[in-house]
Amino acid sequence: MEELALHILDLVTNSIEAGADRVIIGVDEDLVTDRLTITVEDNGRGMDKDLVRRVIDPFVTTRTTRKVGLGLPLLDAAARGSEGGMTIDSVKGRGTRVTAWFRRSHVDRAPLGDVARTVAVVVGGNPGVRVTYRHSVDGRSFELDTAELQDRLGDVPVGNPTVLTWIEGYLRESLREIGGARE
Repeated sequence: MEELALHILDLVTNSIEAGADRVIIGVDEDLVTDRLTITVEDNGRGMDKDLVRRVIDPFVTTRTTRKVGLGLPLLDAAARGSEGGMTIDSVKGRGTRVTAWFRRSHVDRAPLGDVARTVAVVVGGNPGVRVTYRHSVDGRSFELDTAELQDRLGDVPVGNPTVLTWIEGYLRESLREIGGARE
């Protein structure tokens, strides 16, 4: 995948297909340690230890629509290709957390991409899922939580096109304010 935001979209899609109604997306940029970390955590059905061990094999998938699953193997390869790595923590019946880290300045690291649009697409396409997005750059941070936003909106759904446009704009402005996502 050309952008890390597409990996985030893939991970969230996996979470929702696993029955999650709560997804937490985190992006942490640490300029001092030259590290970019992406975390996607859910409360889906999780995986047993055997499946976690095998899931980065592209020929291991729980999908019935095809016999390959490329998302996690590609993310793992992208992370290792830029002096990073990936871990998967999962408990069957409780959820999964995927963490991928990259050397931020590595010439082969994919750009973060349009994470604001990615989050807006996730929120718009999954109205029953509580999505939290956290982004930090050297200790400066912001968070968007669709449950808190829904409380403020009252009867207007977070999937309303006007609200989605606001979400995308809010994320872009917040990213600029903390010095993130200049790519």
